[in-house]
Amino acid sequence: MSSAATEVQPCEAERDAAQRRARLAVVADRVRPVVLAREHTLPLAASLVGLFPEGVLRRGITITVDGSGAASLAFALAAAPVHSGSWVAFVDLPELNLAAAVEAGVTLERVACICSGDQWAATVAALLGAFDLVMVGMGRRVRATDVRQLGARARERGSVLVALRGACGNAVWPDAPDLNLCAAGSQWSGLGTGHGHLRTRVLTVRAEGRRSFSRPRQAELVL
Repeated sequence: MSSAATEVQPCEAERDAAQRRARLAVVADRVRPVVLAREHTLPLAASLVGLFPEGVLRRGITITVDGSGAASLAFALAAAPVHSGSWVAFVDLPELNLAAAVEAGVTLERVACICSGDQWAATVAALLGAFDLVMVGMGRRVRATDVRQLGARARERGSVLVALRGACGNAVWPDAPDLNLCAAGSQWSGLGTGHGHLRTRVLTVRAEGRRSFSRPRQAELVL
């Protein structure tokens, strides 16, 4: 009996993986954008424009997001594209605060939250091209070859691939991104002398990358 059970398990695992890929393909077909030649960019929130050389989010690039405000920065990055009709996929981000996403201006009707299971690279690859922005959590070790292939697929399909690494430098994205955004520090306002409420958070964001993003830039994001 144990031998028979051992033979069945791989088949079940393969069937589960196939079903997962099939479901993912259905979702991808439903939301796949039609990108015209003139639509090689996505809009940005006004507070982020200064971090990008052309003041727009160019399709096909790879971005890493660091710092304690990484999630807030990711929401700010997604807000304007989603408002203009784009779709965003959040992958392997189980603790994502969707209420904070809504507060940042992200419409949940155009958001998909996906768990990749043990099919990380295949899942992200399927989403690139189907979603305008694909934001992935860095809670696992990933292979450099997978990351390079996904970067190439993002360029080919016109999606923006964003890796949320949390605290600066604590997780490894094993290839140089086009752009790194780091929430370098924040300040709260609203408290008086021993009284009042925290009302506003100002996040200092530093941007640096390669090619057209090689010049360091800095901006303040009001949350």
